Amino acid sequence: MSDTPSAHKNLIFSGMQPTNTLHLGNYLGALRNWVKLQEQMPCIYCVVDMHAITADAGYAKPKELQAAIREVTAAYIAAGVDPARSILFKQSDVAAHAELAWVFNCVARLGWMDRMTQFKEKSGKHKERASVGLYTYPTLMAADILVYKATHVPVGEDQKQHLELTRDIAQKFNNDYSAPDFFPQPEPLILGTATRVMSLRDGAKKMSKSDESDMSRINLTDDADAIAAKIRKARTDPNPLPDDEKGLEGRPEAENLINIYAALSDESKASIITRYAGQQFSGFKNDLAEVAVAKLTPIAAKMRELLADPAEIDRILEKGAARADEIAAPVIKEVKALVGF
Repeated sequence: MSDTPSAHKNLIFSGMQPTNTLHLGNYLGALRNWVKLQEQMPCIYCVVDMHAITADAGYAKPKELQAAIREVTAAYIAAGVDPARSILFKQSDVAAHAELAWVFNCVARLGWMDRMTQFKEKSGKHKERASVGLYTYPTLMAADILVYKATHVPVGEDQKQHLELTRDIAQKFNNDYSAPDFFPQPEPLILGTATRVMSLRDGAKKMSKSDESDMSRINLTDDADAIAAKIRKARTDPNPLPDDEKGLEGRPEAENLINIYAALSDESKASIITRYAGQQFSGFKNDLAEVAVAKLTPIAAKMRELLADPAEIDRILEKGAARADEIAAPVIKEVKALVGF
């Protein structure tokens, strides 16, 4: 699997933005699954730095962006993504992403883009102030996937709509250019427990890199003391832990902590509930803190080790980009021939 995979076989593509520090939600919802998927089929994992400049947080901050790219790369590797087995690179190093995105801008329809809920959420009340890049983000995401003819994409619930658009773009391109089997219809992979990890301060909100409160999330760079403190201070309700899953209804904070415990310990939610039924949260939180520290502090330590040698991270990304380009270049060449460029 260390050889460059063909663009025509089963192939996984996924990526994350280098904006702010990755957290427990990124690990449980994505990274941990990426590591397992390496055993099943060839994988391409991208640091999507071109997406990072679509919002104000990543715009006109070149030094911060470069540091964030290295940090996210370090998080991938520390979590278990193997650059010798999977292709690991940054998006802007492979020009075919941008070239195919332009073609897809011309294939996609305004009506399709207007239905994208994430643009509405991110642009807020002042849509006219949002960047054009934020609006066309889904066509670049489609290009990221299809320039490798990827067949499977591990996605969170919030990205499912973008993947459906990717499938629509692939189908329309194939129809428009009389190439019925050129691009595949990539399938979503939604895996594992706790794919939606919620905020430690508000069980109704997803754990987020952009939340103002650092206490709302466990960062992958947090040390043991920080992890333990955040879990002990996580919001709960005054009632003891329930006897069964029905007892979690209307208790989002309690459910979130149980989900996190189950995911980190690779146990079922039901077994955690049975073990702690009727107990107070103080003892449960102490045990959860121990599990979280044991699982996450080695990742933070490995990240620190990797970040101490930024030149080596850059070399890993450059090597990965060369492998990615071997797959993308023939695809974009065929696209240009089909379009008539």
